[in-house]
Amino acid sequence: MGDFVIDLIAATLRIATPLIFATLGELFCERAGVLNLGIEGTMFWGAFVGFAGASLTGSLWLGILLALIGGMLSGFLMSILSVRLGVNQHVSGLGITLLMTALSLFGFRLIFGENRVLPSIAPFQQLNLFPNSAILGPIFSQYTLTYIAIFLIPVVSWILYRTTFGLNIRSVGDNPEATDAAGINVYRLRTIALVIGGGLMAVGGAYLSVAQLGSFTFGIVAGRGWVCIALIIFANWQPLKVLWGSLLFGGVQALQSRLQLTGIKLPYELFLSLPYIVTILALTLAGRNVSAPAALLKPYKRE
Repeated sequence: MGDFVIDLIAATLRIATPLIFATLGELFCERAGVLNLGIEGTMFWGAFVGFAGASLTGSLWLGILLALIGGMLSGFLMSILSVRLGVNQHVSGLGITLLMTALSLFGFRLIFGENRVLPSIAPFQQLNLFPNSAILGPIFSQYTLTYIAIFLIPVVSWILYRTTFGLNIRSVGDNPEATDAAGINVYRLRTIALVIGGGLMAVGGAYLSVAQLGSFTFGIVAGRGWVCIALIIFANWQPLKVLWGSLLFGGVQALQSRLQLTGIKLPYELFLSLPYIVTILALTLAGRNVSAPAALLKPYKRE
């Protein structure tokens, strides 16, 4: 039983890692007043660019860097549509998802061809912070990206609540008119937030291909982007609560995969849907008293 719990905790951290990256990215976007529904496509794009970059260059970290840059470009494209041109945020976000998904699939076939055997790379090795501990050792035998994701939680919290840049981001998301009147460029701030958010989303996708799987598949993201949209509401747009929401989903997903190995005679589809059911229930309970940024989904046009 002890080994089961330790293994479950370790798997929870691994599964929660891409959710933390992508949800923090979405947090920057929504705090600035922009709902980025391109998160699913941006994660898929990051998974492809990260894998292709690592495969072609032989450097895993270079693959992550290329994914980061690719995600920033995706965020910049989103800013052109939703911020500069004032296109409906739902439409522009879904357009980004469709575009990034199509570019990823086309690029994969262009680079790797139509091989029946999917190409693979040697993924990141896990880093054990407590090699001499029978309990902490297995739990904290994680990928470096997992430690980075956890470290980003307090960093993002500090940026949003303790810096002038964070105050400006929050003010743009709550009252862009007053922010503009104070001499702050609303368009520039929202663009910066979307670029940062896109980069983090893409790193979350790259984690799946470069660390967790070591390959790129067409269903690699599997709806995690939409889960991150729900986690934002669950976290009430607060960075510290993003961690708990990600761990909740990751824990239930890790649990369902292990329950299938116990021999319980239930349809496997029920096990697969369990994390999403729990997410919906948690969102229903936690979403009653949330307070979204006041200007979320509202395009700003300077008079």
